Amino acid sequence: MTENLNLNKKTIFFAGGALVLAAIIAVIFLLAARNTGSASKRDNTVRLAREYLDQGEYQRALDLLDGLLIANPNDEEARDLRDQALRAKQGEGLAAARDGAEADAEPPKREDPPPDSRRADAEGREAAAASADTEALAARAAAEARRRAEAEELARMSAAVQAQMREVNALVEKGRAAVQQNNFKAAEESFSQALSKLPRGETRFEAQKYAEISDAWYDGFARNNDNALGETAVKSAVSNAQESIRKDPALALPQYTLGRINRDRGNWAGAETAFREAARLDPNNYLYAFELGRSSFRLGKYDSARMSFESAVRLNAGFEPAWYNLGGTYSALKKSDNALTAYRRAVALKSDYAVAHREIGRILSAKNDYPGAIDSFNKALTYNPKDIASLRDLGYAQNQAGLNQAAETSFTQALASDPNDAQTNDNMAIVKIDLGKYGEAVQYSAKAAAASPATGRYSYTLGLACEKSGDIDGAITAYKNAARDPSYVRPRINLGQLYLDNGFPSEALSYLMEAYRAEPNSFEVNNNLGNVYVRMENWDAATERYQAALSRQSANVTVRMNLARAYAGSGNLARAKEAYLEVLKLAPSNYDALFELGKACASMGDAAAAKQYLASLLEKSPSYSGKTEAEKLLAEL
Repeated sequence: MTENLNLNKKTIFFAGGALVLAAIIAVIFLLAARNTGSASKRDNTVRLAREYLDQGEYQRALDLLDGLLIANPNDEEARDLRDQALRAKQGEGLAAARDGAEADAEPPKREDPPPDSRRADAEGREAAAASADTEALAARAAAEARRRAEAEELARMSAAVQAQMREVNALVEKGRAAVQQNNFKAAEESFSQALSKLPRGETRFEAQKYAEISDAWYDGFARNNDNALGETAVKSAVSNAQESIRKDPALALPQYTLGRINRDRGNWAGAETAFREAARLDPNNYLYAFELGRSSFRLGKYDSARMSFESAVRLNAGFEPAWYNLGGTYSALKKSDNALTAYRRAVALKSDYAVAHREIGRILSAKNDYPGAIDSFNKALTYNPKDIASLRDLGYAQNQAGLNQAAETSFTQALASDPNDAQTNDNMAIVKIDLGKYGEAVQYSAKAAAASPATGRYSYTLGLACEKSGDIDGAITAYKNAARDPSYVRPRINLGQLYLDNGFPSEALSYLMEAYRAEPNSFEVNNNLGNVYVRMENWDAATERYQAALSRQSANVTVRMNLARAYAGSGNLARAKEAYLEVLKLAPSNYDALFELGKACASMGDAAAAKQYLASLLEKSPSYSGKTEAEKLLAEL
């Protein structure tokens, strides 16, 4: 009496997951303010960093030590501690990769997509590449702002002062050119000369020059952020920006420079503060609003990020990275329709915006618009054929659309680039199962489960593949591995079904009760429990579980048949008759229900009704499998 309710259907997991921002700079460590305090403050910082290091809080230790080294690059003790923290952090990352920790190495379930840091980092790099011109735009905008400011200053000055200012401007530009050539000594000489020739009493002009020098040094830092030259440049950039702000707090440029430095160092709180001030001082600069949005997003302040990106696109509707990031922010706010609109604006401006096409595909896939999703993923791959994430997501959408041969091709291509990726091997196994290639499914699912043994869903797929291929022992072993996760119900359902089918109802009951405790309202769990109780002839428990299942799917014919048979088995023929009639209302051609209804009526002594139902059965289905028994029963009435 165990019915196949298609309980073994396995869903491919969609890598949609996590939103990432365009132009993410992948250098992470904290920019601390210059240390002008006492030696005791420095010693306390070192002591705290040691404590963090001992406790495994490597990034927090690095943040403190980087601040000390920015203030004093000759602090050898801080440098040694920093090197220890870096080595420890790298070792931690390798261990996590070896262990296959699900939170970092594997994508989230489609129905509840938390961030996926490994994929987010990779996709962040792609987004950064897609928006690589952002900093160039910033440089051009800053240069234009400088030219306007200089023109205003010169216009109101005497001829002598104008000449002096032009000389200063020429020296600043000379220094900027030297920075771009990594000739920092020559740059320092030019900047020093420029500052020594500043006109007396022109505070605003002085502040502007310090801001420009800071901006030039930032360029040197950005090109050398992984070496000693970068450390030299960033110190000069910070000190000149601070001096500019001291002389004229109304200038936006030095705040923007400090924001970029903090951003590049991974100090998103500091970046947000500086960019917010820059945007306040110059509310018409779309790049300031854009960078403020990026910083707020990284801090998880999605509504603030939304407002900043909306400001950016209002100020410059043709700036596609702002539309892309606005889409990501709407996604984080669970506003998928708004996100879809923003991403579509991005691709309307930049037709080859591959990552935006991919995000459109992910949203459409989540809406079950698989044809639309497939089209978007194919566009992403047209513009970036090496985009493995789009290949994986394309395979998912194709599988969901029933295009399993196409999905098989997509996953084959993805595995050619990354053959050991656990999720892709798992998804390929699911496609192979759907194609009936069970032996191949076992190979792919075994590879996924071996790559990430702690991920229960991979072991579950392996169990399903083994079961389909006829390896019941292998299926039980794999399902048990999957069931190590106490909240994972699916392998317990399948274990219960396997044990029941093979004549072990007590073992089946044990696993199904575990599933019931985790999901007491599950349709599948309640129906299968009913099947177990029928096998154990516990009729009251069986009818109770079938009724619970029907409360979730009232029109399910299979469960109504199970309920009718349970009533019949318990001797409650009146309730059995009612249940069979309900089945026939839903499925008039269910001849088993018609036959069993006739038998129930005969057992109740209602010969007329029994004759009616049995005669109707033989008329409607002359070749019914139970024809002989029906004719015999009819003859005896």
